Amino acid sequence: MRVINIINLKGGVAKSISAINIAYIIAAHYGKRVLLIDNDKQGNASKFFGLHDYGAPSIADVLTVKDFDIRDAIRATGYDGLDVLPANMNLLRANKELLMDASRPQQTRLAKALAGLVDAGVVYDDVIIDNAPDINLSAINALVACHDVLIPIKVDQFAFDGLEQLAEQIRDAREFNPRVQIAGCFITMYQRNNVCVQGAEWLAGAPGIPMFKTMIRKTVAVDESTFAGQPLHVYAPGCTAARDYAELVAEYVGGIK
Repeated sequence: MRVINIINLKGGVAKSISAINIAYIIAAHYGKRVLLIDNDKQGNASKFFGLHDYGAPSIADVLTVKDFDIRDAIRATGYDGLDVLPANMNLLRANKELLMDASRPQQTRLAKALAGLVDAGVVYDDVIIDNAPDINLSAINALVACHDVLIPIKVDQFAFDGLEQLAEQIRDAREFNPRVQIAGCFITMYQRNNVCVQGAEWLAGAPGIPMFKTMIRKTVAVDESTFAGQPLHVYAPGCTAARDYAELVAEYVGGIK
C-alpha cells in the first residue's frame, strides 16, 4: 500500500482537485483500489463526492478516538475502486485535542490506523491524502504515514516562498518516517504567458526541488467539474487538464522505484 501525500502550505493551488483526479485516474485507468483521505477541515473532497456529513464518523474520529476502527469512517464514492475517508470542521477540534493529548503518540495515529486496515485484510493499492494549507498535527500525521509527497504549485512568489518551509517539515517527519520523500512538484493552472514560463524555468533550476515535467493547464472545465461533482475524466475527458492529469499520473507511476 503506497501512501501519497498532496500538500502545499499555500491555498488556492488546486490541492483538492488534484487529489480527486489523481485518485480517480489511479482507480479507473490503472484498475487499483484507492482510498482518498480528506485531511482538510473544509472537507472539499468530501463535498465533491457528496460525503460531507457531520452525523457520520470522519478522520477526526480516526485521530482522536482510542481504538477507533478506521473502516467505520470509510465511504464508497460510487466509482469502482475509489473510497473516501471524509472530513469536516470537526477536524479543527481534533487538532486541538491531539495537541493536548499526550497519553498516546500524537504523530503516528493515522499511520497506525492505516496499518490496522492491512491487519484487517482491507488492502488498498494506493492511499491519496488531500491536506489543508497548513502544518498542524493532522498534516504531520499525514507526512508520517506517507511514502511520497506531491506538491502542486501555482506560479506566484507566495507559492515559491513556502517550499523551503514545507521541505523542512518533511525533513522533520523523517524522525518518525524515514521513508518519506518529495516525489516531485507539479505546476497547476499553467498558462503560456511570461509569468508561468519564467516561473517554470526558475523551479526547474532550483536546487533540491524535483519537478514533474507534466504541467496542469488552466481550463474552465476544472471549475465546472466541481459543480458537477464529477472527476474530469467523467465530466470532460477531452479537456486539457484531464489529459494533463493522466500524463502526470503516468509520469509519477513510471518513476516509482
